[in-house]
Amino acid sequence: MRDSDWPAVREIYGEGIETGDATFQTAAPEWPEWDGNHLRHSRLVARHEGSIGGWAALSAVSRRECYAGVAEVSIYIAGAHRGQGLGRRLLTALVAESEANGIWTLQAGIFPENRASIALHERLGFRVVGVRERIGQRDGKWRDTVLLERRSKVVGI
Repeated sequence: MRDSDWPAVREIYGEGIETGDATFQTAAPEWPEWDGNHLRHSRLVARHEGSIGGWAALSAVSRRECYAGVAEVSIYIAGAHRGQGLGRRLLTALVAESEANGIWTLQAGIFPENRASIALHERLGFRVVGVRERIGQRDGKWRDTVLLERRSKVVGI
């Protein structure tokens, strides 16, 4: 992902926000905020026929040194590109990129209603750790998230 990709990335993020089942966010942030909240490495976009069809990035789960190899996954696919295997290719590349940068655990918090995203993560080696009940509110409604994790077989073993 290049800085110049931000407008397309932000638009795809906005599409995900509008579904109501992708994130607790209710509006896409401006570039400086998004940039500051995501790791500098492992920022990927999927280019398809001259446009960006999806993106994936990692966020640190903690600033504590002991968690330096643990990151949270964000992955969003444009509505026009869903169901075409783009998510699988993007998440596969994100896993490889994360391992190349020393990440030993990836985690994802996904709304239970987002079955497609849960299934995608499970197909790529994530396991359900549990359900975090009423972990946060969106639009005044308490929401659960399914917590998934993937432990690297090459980093931190």
